[in-house]
Amino acid sequence: MKTASATVRTLAVAGLCLACLCADTPAEYINDFEKTPLGKVPDEIMVLSGPFSVARIENNNLLELAGEPIDSYALLFGPAGAVGGEVSARISSASSGRRFPEFGIGCNDAGGYKLWVLPGQARIELRKGDTPKTSVPFRDWKSGAWIHLKLRVSQEGAAWKAQAKVWANGAAEPAQWTLAADDPQAPAPGRASLWGTPYSGQPIRYDDLRFTPLP
Repeated sequence: MKTASATVRTLAVAGLCLACLCADTPAEYINDFEKTPLGKVPDEIMVLSGPFSVARIENNNLLELAGEPIDSYALLFGPAGAVGGEVSARISSASSGRRFPEFGIGCNDAGGYKLWVLPGQARIELRKGDTPKTSVPFRDWKSGAWIHLKLRVSQEGAAWKAQAKVWANGAAEPAQWTLAADDPQAPAPGRASLWGTPYSGQPIRYDDLRFTPLP
């Protein structure tokens, strides 16, 4: 029969083990910016470059990247140290004449996989770092409308796979992934990311950020 002290020790060890497991598992991250003061960026978000701030448009808080100056900008969000997982967001921007914005989401910090939407070329592209891996046509982008982006990085056997999809706001999420790239090496641990280049001089807006760890 266990003594009371032995039982306490057993429970303590079990609790410590559970805490270790939880510490090793990245937490889910969700942000719709409704609780962030206007003109600010949430404290847990790391802006790498760019004039990002929370704005209120049509009774909805969102994260806005100013349309000027024109350059390429990025930030990191979600838990640090994640290797695999799903990243998603809604993004909206507008064209100006023949000038179009470019924007995307990513994972595994700045050098990881990225899903880019390139409206001026009517396509979407999967990159690793700055290196394009694959692309497909995408003609559903409309100036000023919201679209959904989702990027998944997962281990399949000994290899890793990046998969991505994009769809118009109000449409059903595609059942199948649109883009995919295999990688024999595990990606470096890191945070999710947002990217934007406001070539049109119009702001790029982001909402409903989410990072979901994979089981």
